[in-house]
Amino acid sequence: MEEFLQKKGAVITIGTFDGVHVGHRKIIKRLVDSGKKNHLKATVLTFFPHPRMVLQQESKIKLINTIEERKKILKKAGVEEIVVYPFTKEFSRLTAQEYVQSILVKKLQAKRVIIGYDHRFGRNRTADIQDLRKLGKQFHFEVEEISKEDIEEVAVSSTKIRKALENGELEKANTYLSEPFMLTGKIVKGKGLGKQLGYPTANLQIEEEYKLIPKGGVYVVSSVIDKKKYYGMMNIGTNPTVGGKEQTIETYFFDLDKNLYGKEISINLITRIRDEQNFNDVDELISAMKEDEEYSFNYLKKHKST
Repeated sequence: MEEFLQKKGAVITIGTFDGVHVGHRKIIKRLVDSGKKNHLKATVLTFFPHPRMVLQQESKIKLINTIEERKKILKKAGVEEIVVYPFTKEFSRLTAQEYVQSILVKKLQAKRVIIGYDHRFGRNRTADIQDLRKLGKQFHFEVEEISKEDIEEVAVSSTKIRKALENGELEKANTYLSEPFMLTGKIVKGKGLGKQLGYPTANLQIEEEYKLIPKGGVYVVSSVIDKKKYYGMMNIGTNPTVGGKEQTIETYFFDLDKNLYGKEISINLITRIRDEQNFNDVDELISAMKEDEEYSFNYLKKHKST
C-alpha cells in the first residue's frame, strides 16, 4: 500500500493504543525521545478495525477513542507519523517474517523498534521479542525492549478504562487516561425540548458505532469551539420525563450564543454529576437542571484549569 511508504528511517512502536492511557504514554515518550536522539521519524503503527472485531465476529467491543481521536492524542504527545494499517483476516495470516519485511522494513523504513517484553506478532501471534531481535539482525534494525517492570509499574489497561466508563466512574477513567475522556461528533437538530425548558442544547451525533458511550447521566463538560473554550453540562440518556425513547447526547453550554448546527466538535467529560432520572413533571426536571447548573459552576470554580 503505497500511501504508507516512508522515505526517512523510522523508530516505531506497535499497538492498538485505544485510550492512549498512562501506560501507553510511557512508551510514546520513549518513542519520541528516541526519534529526536537518533534523528528518526517517531512512528506509531496501529490497526483498524480492532483485531477482536475481525477475528471474533461475536465481539461487541466498544473503543475508548475513534481513529481520528486516537490520531489527535498521539500527535499532541509528539508522534510524527501515525500509520493506521487495515486489520484484515489476510493480514492476520502473514508470517512474522512477511509482516516484518513487507511492513516494518519496506514500507515504514524501520531502523529501531520499541516493543513490550510480552509483544506477540505474526500468524497466530506465535512470534515474540526474541524472534523480532533475530529479524532485526537480518533486516538491520535495532530492537528496544520495554521491561516487565516498566509495563507493570502502571497497573492500567484499556479494558479497565472501558469498565470504569460503563460504570459511570469517570474520574477513575480520566486518571488512567491522564486527560478527560472525549466524545466527538456533529451537532444536529434535536427536538428543541431544551430550548423550551430554558436550556438550549447542542445535540451531538456520533457516526462511529464502535465508539464507547459512557453510562447515562449528567456530566460537567468543556469544548473548544472556534478557538475558544466553553464549559457546560451534558445529558446522556433518553429524557424519560418528556417521554423520550432513544438515547441522545445533549450539551447545554454556558455563555455560548451561536448556531452550532453542522459543526464537528469534541467534548471533554470532566466530572459526572448524577444518573439520569425520570421526574414526576417538567417543573421537577427544570429544578434539577438548575441544581446541576449550580453544581457545575461550583465545581468549575475549584477546577477551572481542566
